[in-house]
Amino acid sequence: MTYVDLSAESAAAGGSPSLGGYLATPSGAGPFPAVLMIHEAFGLNDPIRGHADRLAHAGYLTLAVDLFSDGGARRCLVSTMRSMITGSGRAFTDLATARTWLATSPLSTGKTGVIGFCMGGGFALLVARDGFDAASVNYGRLPGDMEGALRGACPIVGNFGGRDVTLKGAARKLETALDNLGIENTVKEFPTAGHAFLNETDEGPAMLRPLMRVMGIGPDPESAPEAWQRIEDHFARHLKSVDATRA
Repeated sequence: MTYVDLSAESAAAGGSPSLGGYLATPSGAGPFPAVLMIHEAFGLNDPIRGHADRLAHAGYLTLAVDLFSDGGARRCLVSTMRSMITGSGRAFTDLATARTWLATSPLSTGKTGVIGFCMGGGFALLVARDGFDAASVNYGRLPGDMEGALRGACPIVGNFGGRDVTLKGAARKLETALDNLGIENTVKEFPTAGHAFLNETDEGPAMLRPLMRVMGIGPDPESAPEAWQRIEDHFARHLKSVDATRA
């Protein structure tokens, strides 16, 4: 597992002057199908690196890009969230830079998926039509104009929590929009799960964790295994196909 510095590529594209990420590489010689991972609002932390390691273990060259590279969460969170809400800005240039680097890596077959959690799930939805072969959206914020934002998107798997007070009804709304657009999808709401239910441990400042649990934010060991299986099945179908090798 290595840190990748994409600063030169990002700066040349008009993105962040500093951009990096955590690269998790499967065992073996490769090449491998690839996945770009987009982190939560707490940044590229241990749970996200653990998610990247999990996908690498499943056979995917996984780059967890750090959208807070240029100054940390305190400096970058507001502008990054603003990019997600408006659908434009430097964060999208950074994601495009990371996708291109990953897809053209000698270790990659060229088949590339995107996965996001929380804030990253919102970004994963918005970039699902930007050159990816499959997307996984996990308790991500829905765009205001879903059909406009998602038209032409790649196949999507979505996982949401029924106890997530921040995203009430999001699973049904997303599924309806994707069905209306004729986009292949499988979206599920897990009744016992809340926000961030795929994490194995609680996140955020210790003093806020009791409040976060009351708000339905935190791990759900009952729902997480099925949600992860759905993700791996989706990526296997669209990224590990027989024609997945680089031409």
